[in-house]
Amino acid sequence: MLTVRGLSRAYGEALVVDEVTFDVRPGRLTGFVGANGAGKTTTMRMLMGVLAPTAGEVLWDGAPITTEQRRTFGYMPEERGLYPRMSLVDQLVFLARLHGLDKAAATERARHLLDHFGLDERRDDLLDSLSLGNQQRVQVAAALIHRPTALILDEPFSGLDPLAVDSMVELLNDEVGPDVPVLFSSHQLELVERLCDDLVILSGGRVVVAGATDELREGGPLRYRVVVDDPTVLESLPGATLDRRDGDAAFVTISEGDPADLLAHLTGRTRVSEFHRHVEPLAHVFREATR
Repeated sequence: MLTVRGLSRAYGEALVVDEVTFDVRPGRLTGFVGANGAGKTTTMRMLMGVLAPTAGEVLWDGAPITTEQRRTFGYMPEERGLYPRMSLVDQLVFLARLHGLDKAAATERARHLLDHFGLDERRDDLLDSLSLGNQQRVQVAAALIHRPTALILDEPFSGLDPLAVDSMVELLNDEVGPDVPVLFSSHQLELVERLCDDLVILSGGRVVVAGATDELREGGPLRYRVVVDDPTVLESLPGATLDRRDGDAAFVTISEGDPADLLAHLTGRTRVSEFHRHVEPLAHVFREATR
């Protein structure tokens, strides 16, 4: 497990990361989200040892992480780091050999990853001849080339169309085993909601929310979506408040009592065609946490 404890980074008087603490659990995708300038990229650079923390520590399986352990990680930085005038297969093989693979194994691994992204036929093309989306695919392949023990991806889905996103997610699911923790940042909250097992939200350099995504979404008010024939019965409810209307539907928050009691109250006064728990989307959790 990758553990961050009290991690801070200051530039002069400006504290851009302030005592950040969270876990990235093995075999789970952890989304790392926050507004521009929240400190996500700085935190990821400290995880990888690119930046030294002002305070705090990074742990790997409960002990302070070493340089050798970091070398086994896969990292995709915010600023892409591949060689634009080098062929796709040559630079993937080069990176694999830096991680200790022999030439034959490195070539086989590079072609496997390129084939997954539909790029094997272009393996001898130069990187800068590809579209930005395909360059992004190669960058992810570079992070996976050595079968990393942990994966840290800074905006891996930026600029990708939905089909490319699905292809990359499929690759991650195939390549990332149950022992590999994965942390990725993204501004695409709908994508994070669909993919992530866990979530960390940064605001102003501090962690404001962290936990399992489903639990965070369901941890808000007990709210129900209700559709009834006579909407006037919603104006006065025992132990509940009418929040808003959306066409024929109304959203009701239960402050006390059991949802079954509210349903019995409504069915005694009008026909109820819909009554179910409404869980707010991740975008709502994000807005509430960062306001």
